Amino acid sequence: MAEGRPPRRTGPGKPGGPGKSGGRSGASGGRGPGGPTQTARATPGGRRAARVARSAPPPGAPKAPGAGDRIAKLLARAGVGSRRDIERMIAEGRVAVNGVALETPATILKSLDGVTVDGKPVAAAEATRIFLFHKPSGFLTAARDPGGRPTIYDALPQGLPRLVPVGRLDMNTEGLLLLTNDGELKRALELPANAVPRTYRIRALGEVRQQDLEALALGVTLEGVRYGPVDASVDRRARADGANIWLTMTLTEGKNREVRKLCEAMGLKVSRLIRTSYGPFRLEDLPARGVEEAPGPAVANLRRSLIRTPKKAD
Repeated sequence: MAEGRPPRRTGPGKPGGPGKSGGRSGASGGRGPGGPTQTARATPGGRRAARVARSAPPPGAPKAPGAGDRIAKLLARAGVGSRRDIERMIAEGRVAVNGVALETPATILKSLDGVTVDGKPVAAAEATRIFLFHKPSGFLTAARDPGGRPTIYDALPQGLPRLVPVGRLDMNTEGLLLLTNDGELKRALELPANAVPRTYRIRALGEVRQQDLEALALGVTLEGVRYGPVDASVDRRARADGANIWLTMTLTEGKNREVRKLCEAMGLKVSRLIRTSYGPFRLEDLPARGVEEAPGPAVANLRRSLIRTPKKAD
């Protein structure tokens, strides 16, 4: 098995029966380069903006007490989007300070006073919140779709604060989707380097061999893409030809369509894919379209474990 790759097989295997849906407990325990930059365009009011927005320090330089933070970080923390989202908004001229459009996400600010996005003032960051959402099949994990397909925001109930999704679930994938008002935490949860586990249950047609599971545990390369170790097991094997099997997979990278691609490489045809957990949060019996807020202490513990706050100078 070259490079730990499961062989692709065709033809029916021993298929299997229905399996129980995955399980929500709250947490257990618990998106610019640096260097000198031009902070505002030379338009009326630019001098005022320049007094507020300063250049970022060189990479690696210690930050002086009270120097502030990059605007991308502040906006992410306020739930406007991930840092990458904000970098794109700035490039599109959608972010301004005192009416002057910014040109770099490396702009340093002490607060969000006078900052607008699309002409609307940005409120200061609130306490970090996470909501567990049982995404049903048939909805895109996106704010909008040019093709008019339904998105998760069409399925979410009214009255929620401004939230961004942590990662994505394919349109036909269901299960646990985390939503947060903290773009910085969103990014931390998504980063492969943080190895936050995600667990899925898969209903598929085909047969799984032990050597395939062992290959997944070591990591495999498919079409030139390396996938890290995956903990996979068969929950229920097929009892008759043409029946389905149920598997559980836990991974920490979350590459695009990773679970489906791994299953296809093993010769399996996936008919249902459910995310049952993400980090310390579990789906359990949360109904489809249901939303539940994670406990505050659990959210604080998670944020503290993933995001290190720089110590203040004496």
